[in-house]
Amino acid sequence: MTFEYADRIRRLPPYLFAEIEKAIKEKKAQGVDLISLSIGDPDLPPPKFIIEALKEEAANPKNHNYSFSQGEPDFREAVVGWYKERFKVDLQQDQVVALLGSKEGIANIARAFINPGDHALVPDPAYPVYANGSTILCDGIAVPLPLLEKNSFKPDFEVVNTKGIKMMFLNYPNNPTAAAVDKAFLKEAVDFAKDNNIILCFDNAYSEITYDGYRAPSILEVECAMDVAVEFHSLSKTFNMTGDRIGFAVGNKQLVSGLTKVKSQIDSGPPVYTQKVAVKALAAYKNGEPPAFLKENNQILQERRDLLVETLCKIGYKCDKPKATFYVWVNCKGDSMKFTAKLLDVGVAVTPGIGFGKFGEGYARITFTQPKERIIEACNRIAGAF
Repeated sequence: MTFEYADRIRRLPPYLFAEIEKAIKEKKAQGVDLISLSIGDPDLPPPKFIIEALKEEAANPKNHNYSFSQGEPDFREAVVGWYKERFKVDLQQDQVVALLGSKEGIANIARAFINPGDHALVPDPAYPVYANGSTILCDGIAVPLPLLEKNSFKPDFEVVNTKGIKMMFLNYPNNPTAAAVDKAFLKEAVDFAKDNNIILCFDNAYSEITYDGYRAPSILEVECAMDVAVEFHSLSKTFNMTGDRIGFAVGNKQLVSGLTKVKSQIDSGPPVYTQKVAVKALAAYKNGEPPAFLKENNQILQERRDLLVETLCKIGYKCDKPKATFYVWVNCKGDSMKFTAKLLDVGVAVTPGIGFGKFGEGYARITFTQPKERIIEACNRIAGAF
């Protein structure tokens, strides 16, 4: 028997990352010593107090019942406290919803507000979930919002055609370009959204992975942002908990309520014990400052960043030292798929820019989520390949 996919599935573009994963598996099966600089998954472990808290909370039988659709009250209160501590932003519990990682919330926000044929502005290049998992799978139409090097990988709102636009996604610190922004830019984004009656979905998953004294802002710090914006966050990168799937969305009450209504129909929230651990994690911030382990992790990542960027520049590949994330966005001087394939042949996996959208062509995303000795070896192989 054969079965036809729904039209919305057929409209999805090929998922390039699945093909890359397949190629990586094939190389490993062949016995190749593969150095993966392609996936944004921290290699550093969660801090010890998180591991201990997971053991303790998972061992409590009371923590294995269903959660509330919006999340446990103590978890939502912890998020309220963290936003006050970290960003000086005042929230109420009904402005918070627990997520199975921020990716899930980003995908589901469109289900609450996008009708078939509605348009959403989607950054290009960008994390594919904005266009695919959110817009297209809700029968919406993804409209590219170019992020160009000449504009420091920020959109130029003055040239955007806003006709029919209902929703807009932004992500800073940015994946894949690693671009960072200040509150002045976020004010532009909020004003643009307000002036055009656009829902602003802001992905702030990398706000705590920063270097050189830079501290990423929340869009909710901007005046009037609560009128139009919902911000997505996660413990994945901050606490190296990518596999634990715990995040949250905060902001405009109606937007949070719409997302909660969707989630009440399709999931029962993150595990209670994971939320209990998240409460302890968020409480590790004191006087607006991140905990010591995070500062140490960021120092390790900064040293790797410097090594990777300086070596790439020496062998002729232009890239800047990012102020945040654990990605380097490299001008690969041509076809990004050919560049990636050539590196895979020498045992180095990176991600072609075209996988993030049309305007990602000519670039490659390289992560520094590997120990320094592996980064040095990868750079040696890259130099040898070209």
